[in-house]
Amino acid sequence: MSLTNLLYHLVFATQDRHPWITDEIEQQLYEYLGGIIRGQRGTSLEINGVEDHVHMLAKLHQSRAVADVLRELKSESSRWLHQNFDSADRFAWQPGYAAFTVSESQVDKVRRYIRNQKQHHRTSDFREELIALLNAHRIEFDEKYLLK
Repeated sequence: MSLTNLLYHLVFATQDRHPWITDEIEQQLYEYLGGIIRGQRGTSLEINGVEDHVHMLAKLHQSRAVADVLRELKSESSRWLHQNFDSADRFAWQPGYAAFTVSESQVDKVRRYIRNQKQHHRTSDFREELIALLNAHRIEFDEKYLLK
């Protein structure tokens, strides 16, 4: 028997950071993303974002690699958006993602952070936010390769 608690803060953006995630589709998209996680035997704990990117806090099943989870999240949700929203006929996710492990002791803090995305982005743009997250997690990066 394997006993795990694999918590991740996942962040991914729309292609060219286009504001595709409109009020019309936002809540349904988040519910669909949560369903994809459940279909992978994981648990979606929090999902929120703004027009050009999404944050998720998810508990992933030990049999699933993070890269595989993100690939399925992005491809299945993109296909679903194309099928269900005329306004999203050109929707695409940006290649790449950011994934951060989360300690159980920090779950409430990360949940609050994700819930407050709209307020947060009144004063900070996505690039600034991503750089701050990368620095906080001590992830080395070259700015020219960041999600644009």
